[in-house]
Amino acid sequence: MIDNLERLIREGATPERILLSTQVGPETLARYAIGLANARGGLLIVGAAGGQLEDASDIHPLQITHAIFELSSGKLSVNAHHQQAFGASVMVVYVPQAPYLLASRDGEVLAWDGLKLSPIEGLWDRSPQAQPDFTATVPPMSSLSDIDPLEVGRLRRGLQGRASGLGQLADMDFLRELNLLVDVEGTLKPNLAGILMAGTPQALRRHIPQAEISYYHHARGDVEFSFREDLLQPLPAMVERLRDLIQLRNSFSPLQVGLFRIEVWDFDEVVYREAILNALMHRDYQLRDTVHIHHYPDRLEISNPGGLPGGITAENILRHQPKRRNPILAEALAKLGYVERAGVGVDKMYQLLLRHGKEPPEFTSYKDAVTLSIHNPGFDAEFVKFVARKQEEMQTFSLDMLIVLSYLNRMGEGNRTDLALALQLPEDRIVRLLHLMEEKDLIVRTGRGKASLYELARASRSLLGGSRPADPPQQQGASSSRPPKPSTVSVVRGYINNPELELLVVQQASQPAGTANAELREMLGLDVQQTSRLLRHLVKKGSLRKQGTSPRKTRYYA
Repeated sequence: MIDNLERLIREGATPERILLSTQVGPETLARYAIGLANARGGLLIVGAAGGQLEDASDIHPLQITHAIFELSSGKLSVNAHHQQAFGASVMVVYVPQAPYLLASRDGEVLAWDGLKLSPIEGLWDRSPQAQPDFTATVPPMSSLSDIDPLEVGRLRRGLQGRASGLGQLADMDFLRELNLLVDVEGTLKPNLAGILMAGTPQALRRHIPQAEISYYHHARGDVEFSFREDLLQPLPAMVERLRDLIQLRNSFSPLQVGLFRIEVWDFDEVVYREAILNALMHRDYQLRDTVHIHHYPDRLEISNPGGLPGGITAENILRHQPKRRNPILAEALAKLGYVERAGVGVDKMYQLLLRHGKEPPEFTSYKDAVTLSIHNPGFDAEFVKFVARKQEEMQTFSLDMLIVLSYLNRMGEGNRTDLALALQLPEDRIVRLLHLMEEKDLIVRTGRGKASLYELARASRSLLGGSRPADPPQQQGASSSRPPKPSTVSVVRGYINNPELELLVVQQASQPAGTANAELREMLGLDVQQTSRLLRHLVKKGSLRKQGTSPRKTRYYA
C-alpha cells in the first residue's frame, strides 16, 4: 500500500507521478507508463485526474499489467493494486525505471517531464543506461508483512557452523545487516533482494513473479520431458528443492583411490549447486522470463534470462574480472555462505569436473540469455586416480595444469593455439606454464615455436593405464573388405575432424543395429570421453542420429 496516498493526489502530477481518468484507453495508458519508465519511473494513479476522484474498482489489476506488458512489446512489467483514497477506490500502478529507452507500439519514444509526454531527442546518440542494481529497488507497496519469518529462519540455519556474528542479531537487525531491509522515510521496507531471499509466496507473486524456476526431467535425450515442476519460492528454498529433484534422479560410481573410496556422481552436487546459484544471482530480473533447468541422462542444462554481464563472454569467463549484475543480492548470498565473494564459482566447477575425469562446463551466450551445460558422458577412472596421485606428489598442482592435462587426455594432442583456447589465455601467457609442465614430466613437446605440439609424457601415459604404441608394420598382401582398424596413435592424435576416422564410425553406425560408445571405444582405442566427444561432434554435424534412454543404452545410427 502507498503511504500518504491522499496527500500525493492533492499534490497532483510531478516528474514521478501521473494522475489519469478511469476513461483512459489501454493504448494511452501504455504510452504514459512507457513515458514514465523512460524518465525516472514512478506511479500512475488511475481514477484521480484533475483532482476529481472516480471509482476504479471495476478495473482489474491484471487488465492494467497485461495491457502495459503487451503494448510495450513485453518490455515493461508493472505492479497494480486498488487502494482507498477520499472514500473512493483508485488504481495505483507502480512503474519501474526502464534500463534502456522504450518505444510505444507506434514507434514513438516519449518521456514524462512532469507535465506532459515529450519526444526524446537524439535517441540514436544515447547509450542505454542500465539501472545499477534492480534487486535494490524498494517496491512502493512493499512492507514487513512481505517477509516470511520461516524463511528468515532458513537463512539463519545456513549460518550454522560459520564464524559469523550475523546469527546473533535479532531478525530486523539481521535483515538490515544483509541490506535486505531499508529505511524509507522512517519505515522499514524490504527491497526486491529481501523478497527474493525471504519473501512470502504472495509477495513473490505480486512483486517479482519472474523469479520462478522450471525444472524438467527428460528420461530420454529428446525434447519430450517426463516430469516438470515449477518453483516460485525464496532462492534458498528453491536451491534446496532443486537439490532434492536432481539427486532423486542422480547416480554415482564408487572408485577406490589409494586408501580412500570416492563417489563420482553423474552430476556432482557442488557443481550443479554452484551453477544454479550463479544463474539465480546473475540473471536479469527485469526480464519477464524465468530460469529453466533441463535434466537429461547425459547433461544438465541451466538457462537464465539476460546475457553475460559487460565484457564477459563464453571464451573469457574463466579469466574475466567478476561482474555482479545484482550486487545487493550477491552480497547477501556471500555473507550467508551460499557463494564465494571472490567470484571463484566458475573455477570451482572447472576444478571438480576435471578432477573427476569429466569435461569442463560449457557456456553458450546469447544476447538475452545464457545456458550452462554440464556434460555426463561417463568419467575416466584412470584420470581421476592420476590427478589424485599427482596432487599428493606435487605441492603445486594448479587449475591451469589440470586444464592442460584434461585437454590432452581427451584430445590426444594440442598445439599452443588449442591449449590457449582451453585455458582462455593469450598464447604468450601459456609458454611458462607449458615449460613448467615439461620440466615436471607431465607433458612432452615436439616441434618448435608455434609449430609445437604437446601430448602427455610417457610417465603420465603410463599412470593413465598404458602407452601409445607406434603404428604396427603393415603386412604385405593383407586384404579385407572392411576398413582396417586404425592404431591407437593415429586415432588419438587428431580424432576430431579426422575424415578417415569419421568414415569408420559412420560405416559402423550404418549397420542395422547401429553402434554404441563401448563398441567404438574397443574398435578405435579411445577412452569413454574421447568417444563421447567424437559422437557428439558427428551428431551435431548431422552424420549420426542418437537414440536411447540412458548413456549405457544409447545407440547411434547413420
